[in-house]
Amino acid sequence: METGLRSTQTRETRRRIILFPLPFQGHINPMLQLANILHTQGFKITIIHTEYNAPTHSNYPHFTFNSISDRFHEIEHQLPTIPAPDPGHFLNYLNRSCVDPFTDCLTGLLAESNKGSIACLITDAGFYFTQAVADTLKLPRMVLRTGSLSCTTAYGVLPIFSKSKNSCFNLTTEDLDYEATVPEYPLLKVKDVMKMTINPKSYGDFLTNMLKQMKSSSGIIWNTFKELEQPALKTICRDFPCPSFTIGPLNKYFSSSSSSLIEQDKTILTWLDTQAPKSVIYVSFGSAAQITKSEFQEVAHGLVNIGLPFLWVVRPRVVRGSEWLESLPERFQKEVGDRGHIVKWCPQQDVLAHPATGCFWTHNGWNSTLESICEGVPMVCSPCFTDQPINARYVSDVWKIGVLLEDGFERKGIQMALRRVMMDKEGEEMRERISCLKKKVNLSLKKGGSSHQSLKSLIDYISLL
Repeated sequence: METGLRSTQTRETRRRIILFPLPFQGHINPMLQLANILHTQGFKITIIHTEYNAPTHSNYPHFTFNSISDRFHEIEHQLPTIPAPDPGHFLNYLNRSCVDPFTDCLTGLLAESNKGSIACLITDAGFYFTQAVADTLKLPRMVLRTGSLSCTTAYGVLPIFSKSKNSCFNLTTEDLDYEATVPEYPLLKVKDVMKMTINPKSYGDFLTNMLKQMKSSSGIIWNTFKELEQPALKTICRDFPCPSFTIGPLNKYFSSSSSSLIEQDKTILTWLDTQAPKSVIYVSFGSAAQITKSEFQEVAHGLVNIGLPFLWVVRPRVVRGSEWLESLPERFQKEVGDRGHIVKWCPQQDVLAHPATGCFWTHNGWNSTLESICEGVPMVCSPCFTDQPINARYVSDVWKIGVLLEDGFERKGIQMALRRVMMDKEGEEMRERISCLKKKVNLSLKKGGSSHQSLKSLIDYISLL
């Protein structure tokens, strides 16, 4: 997408920016999109990345890549076997294992460069250890926060940090009222907070360190736009002393297709061409979430019972203990026939932009939520962990552009939610609201719009570092 900005740097004076993404799909995509944006503004780009989930270098011939050891293979086998997510375990591990390799790599890059030729370091906010490294090497460090503004403000007050005996994490299952609101953040229910992690200490430690080092950074880049999260932006500007730049949605500048870690089935677009406008339910629970066999079968029954065409992304091993489609109910394929299509992965932005797509049943990762807003597609929400329950509450209760499956994966609830979005007047109203947000996205990116202005400010800011 044309940003309307032009580089003021000549070929001889172009400065370099070093970027360091977390090695997970939802973090790699926005970081590489940001790298492309900065490259179009005249900066040279170096990507430091871990060996785990390394990006495909040949897709980015205009970047320089440096790989570092992360020792993630020592715990990688735990990812598909855990019964529930403990993100803090993996994130804190990476923040320990990458310290020395990253420090050595960054020190070497600085030694190879002329003084002042490297403008700054931009890391994923989740790599909190990098602030101390940058301070030691006297290099400005900015962060890319790949989650929403609203989620970040919620993290600052949620009882995941609380040592109170009344914190939901310190109560027994019998004492919990899952439907009760969380006093510190009334938008959320206790059951939302309980979904975020099974280990509040490790995740709380990670979030505490991340937020602390975000505040110590030279600036924060946000993958969002001002009009969507104005109240949260005011809170961030009050509580975080460094400048914030809301330049998103990043997917509107560059597609994430080239950074996909899974091969995409693009033939599905031909099938979508044969479907009526806004008739297809698109189902995808992202690149990391896992569900049980019984949950998978409830999804299948819900799609059978609704009787509408659907495109279902079933990632290999998304069902714990299964390779791919072994857990489908008997007679599923026969009952569905040609109205259902199952793929392992697909170009999501293209699917959401297709006229046939009428609804997105999603896990509410922030990238997916933003992409749905960008294309004006209302959502059915099945959040799994980390920030997803917060995003889902905003979709359903604040922006009112989707329906949250309050009771998890249950076929009757699934059918009712899909019907509300696809067939009822309520769904038409959601579609109108999200279409308005789509228009605001496009306006924010045009010359003079909020994201356009914020990007211009970011480029000017980096140029002065």
